[in-house]
Amino acid sequence: MCYFPKIHNLVILTCFLIFLGAVCRYLSTLSNIPSLSVCPDNGWRIGDLKIQTGLKYAQPSTQRGRTDVNSVTNWNAPLVWEGTFDPVVVDAIYKKMNPRVAVLVFAVGNYIRFLKGLLESGEKYFLIDFRVTYYIFTDQEEDVPKITSQIKMGRGRKTSVVAIPSASRWQDVVLGRMKWATITIEKQIRDEADYAFMMDIDSVFYDRFGAESLGQLTAVLHRGYYKDTKRDQFPYERRPTSKAFIPYDEGDYYYTAAMLGGYLEDMYKLVKYLLYNKPTKVLSPEYLWSDYDEEPDDIQVVRLSQLIKNYKEVRPNGGQ
Repeated sequence: MCYFPKIHNLVILTCFLIFLGAVCRYLSTLSNIPSLSVCPDNGWRIGDLKIQTGLKYAQPSTQRGRTDVNSVTNWNAPLVWEGTFDPVVVDAIYKKMNPRVAVLVFAVGNYIRFLKGLLESGEKYFLIDFRVTYYIFTDQEEDVPKITSQIKMGRGRKTSVVAIPSASRWQDVVLGRMKWATITIEKQIRDEADYAFMMDIDSVFYDRFGAESLGQLTAVLHRGYYKDTKRDQFPYERRPTSKAFIPYDEGDYYYTAAMLGGYLEDMYKLVKYLLYNKPTKVLSPEYLWSDYDEEPDDIQVVRLSQLIKNYKEVRPNGGQ
C-alpha cells in the first residue's frame, strides 16, 4: 500500500470540497437565481416504480439479506450494497423511465491517457442499455476522436467533446472542474440530459454499475471513512469563517467528491448542502473504490475504482 498518493488524494478531495461548498453558497446568493438550482426544471423525474408484465425475477424475502452492513440511512434513504437489490427489477423499472444520462469527465494534460480505459469499461458495465453521453472536457480536443474511434459504443450511447484551457498546476484542474461543468451544463447539457454523474477519469469500471445508482441526489461513501470514523474526525472544512464550515459535532457520513450524481438541477446542491438536505440515495464504497486498497469483507464487489498511477507523470506540475 502506497501512502504518498493517499496524501495527495486527500489534498485534492479537501480542496475540491471547500471549493464546491463556496460555489454552492455563492450561487444561492445571486439575485437572478431563485434557489440553489442553476438549471431549470426540464420535467424528467424518477416516476412510479413500474415494470413490464411477464418479467421474471427472484422472489424477494423479508427474512434474508445483508446483515453485515446497514442498508438504510437514519433518514430512511437506501444505502446501496451488493445483495440489497435485484438488478433485473431495478434496471427494468428505470428503463421504462428512459432517462438521458450525462457522464462528465476531465481529460486534461496527461490524464487523457486514462480516457480509453474508462470508456471501454463503461461500455461494458455502466448503465448498459440506457441512453448515455460521455462529456469529455479536454485541452486536447483533436486527440479525443482518435481514442473514441477505437471504442464500440452501444445503442443510444455517444461521446461529446468540450474544449477547455490547459492548466499549469494540478490544483487548477481540480478547482476548475465545477466552473467548467457549471458553464457547460448551463449552455449545453441541460438540453441534452436529465441526469448527471461527475467522475474522475483515472478510474475504471470492474463490474455492473446499474440503475440502482440513480436518485434525485446520489452521494457515495468515501472508502477511507465509512466504517468507524467519528464525525469529528471527518476532514470537513473546519474554519468558522468559511462558507463551507461544518462544526465538529455535525455530520452524517463522509462522501467522496470523485463520483457524484443527481438530477441536473440538484448537482449544485453538494457538500455542506448534503448535510442539511440529505441525499435521496447513498451508494456504498463499492461504487468508488481504489486499486491502492485491499477489499475488506463487506466490499463484495468493486464496481468502479481509481487506478494506481505515478502522480509526477500525470500532473502538470509534477504533483507539487
